[in-house]
Amino acid sequence: MNIYISLKSIAKRKNFITKQPYKLPNKPHTLRALISQVVTQNVEQSNNKASNPATPLIDFLSNIDIEQQASTGKVGFQTLYNDKQANMTKAIETAIQAFEDGLYRVFITEEEAKQLDAPLEIAEDAEVVFIRMTMLTGRMW
Repeated sequence: MNIYISLKSIAKRKNFITKQPYKLPNKPHTLRALISQVVTQNVEQSNNKASNPATPLIDFLSNIDIEQQASTGKVGFQTLYNDKQANMTKAIETAIQAFEDGLYRVFITEEEAKQLDAPLEIAEDAEVVFIRMTMLTGRMW
């Protein structure tokens, strides 16, 4: 199933990721299943990067690389300094707990998904938006 994912934060005007295509292995029927599939794919991708580092002889960035990375907000050599593998079960539990605690919200085609285990209808090519809610902090006056 193909969807589009956007990541936003209420603290910033600019999106972290804007409408990137994302392929799910199967159609999720609940929000819990959707979150689990997205986290699973990201953990697998992260673990594969750590176990198969592509180390070129000479590190350099072309102008095209710099422009592409600048558009996402970070320019670097993609060096991994921590080769520890992520725990899949713990990552899924943490993502579910963060949703329950209100640290982020999920909108599917402009409608908020509020319950983890309620039936969920996601159409092909739907836009799924994750909005990170940030805590306000301040100084003592």
